[in-house]
Amino acid sequence: METLELLLAEHPFFSGMEERHLQILAECARNVHFESEHVIFREGEEAKMFYLIRAGKVALQLFADRRGPLTILTLGEGDVLGWSWLSAPYHWKFTARALETTHATSLDAKCIREKAEADHHLGFELLKRFVHVIEERVQATSLQLLDVYKP
Repeated sequence: METLELLLAEHPFFSGMEERHLQILAECARNVHFESEHVIFREGEEAKMFYLIRAGKVALQLFADRRGPLTILTLGEGDVLGWSWLSAPYHWKFTARALETTHATSLDAKCIREKAEADHHLGFELLKRFVHVIEERVQATSLQLLDVYKP
């Protein structure tokens, strides 16, 4: 049986992270799974977790009045889901829906924020990694907006 620490270490998002940080993060982690079409979180809800996808596919969606839900990005194995827990008021900016059975490791946001506050090296390491996630999501959203508003 794999430990949570090992699952974290094997996930690309935490590649190269110090073992002591992985041990701290494992204290905030648990395994979860979502069936196809399950809404993992909704835009506007409190962001209490983030997820490391181990298997499956998840659609990140925005709701547009005239078009309904727009898929901004599809995430899969090796991706990280959720960054809204980093910044107050800690509400999701997107909706996440499982497109197929999805296995993930969830990390409790409040626990992670407390651990990062106690260990600023850990906090900085997490922030560096999440900046790339945020940048990817902004770029994907921009591309979708170009598609929505093209003539």
